[in-house]
Amino acid sequence: MSLLSAGWAMVRASHPLPALAVTALAAGLAIGADRSFGSGLVAVAAVFAGQLSVGWLNDLVDAPRDAQVGRRTKPLATGEVTPRAVRRAFVAAAVAAVVLSLWSAPLGAAAHLAALASAWAYDLGVKATAYSVAPFAVSFGLLPAFLFLGTPASPFPPLWLLAAAAALGSAAHFVNVLPDLDDDDATGVRGLPHRLGPWPSRFIAATLVLAASALVVFGPSGAPAALALAAVPLSAVILVAGLVLDRRPRSRVAFRAVMLVALIDVALLLHSGLALG
Repeated sequence: MSLLSAGWAMVRASHPLPALAVTALAAGLAIGADRSFGSGLVAVAAVFAGQLSVGWLNDLVDAPRDAQVGRRTKPLATGEVTPRAVRRAFVAAAVAAVVLSLWSAPLGAAAHLAALASAWAYDLGVKATAYSVAPFAVSFGLLPAFLFLGTPASPFPPLWLLAAAAALGSAAHFVNVLPDLDDDDATGVRGLPHRLGPWPSRFIAATLVLAASALVVFGPSGAPAALALAAVPLSAVILVAGLVLDRRPRSRVAFRAVMLVALIDVALLLHSGLALG
């Protein structure tokens, strides 16, 4: 295998699209939190490194199950990369995430370290329990806390913002596992969406996404702008389209739709000046 092919396989094993989406969310929140360019850049780098570590750990833990069910999109399962290489990448990314987090103020650093611990716990076994949604709610919910509390004397983020982030993270979990329900069942992974089934999971995800958008629109003090009000039906259209298209085998369209709605919500926050009332 060429060096370029091996490198691309490592990138694929990191779950690059979710990593980039969450990093983009972090960048938007860093701007909204009014962090300086240098401080914001370090914080966003910490989030990106953390996301890479979560992706690589996920594929390391899942490699035997992925090979068992023949997942051709998983580089570890197909032998395109070695466990040793991915293990080293995970350790490097995890160390970088921790070190970069510690550049922030103590409360912010603690929030991100807790978010990382929660995400790693999901990879290491919580995903197979009835509490599988909890790490997503915790890790996403703590993301605004990290970006807002990362500088001295920063205000605590409003509860509606934490709740919106937690709702989006929870929705992402429900739609992200839908394409793999049968394979996961065959290998003993029985998270909350597996126990509920596909249609209840879709309904819960839709409810959570729309609740998050409503919190972003109506949570800040003052009357919402017309642009903000238009975001709720727009989010609904995007979500419905994603859920309909997601019915194709192994489709990740619904997950991408949730991430797109999350980016729209962050854009709304920035447009409104992120009023904290």
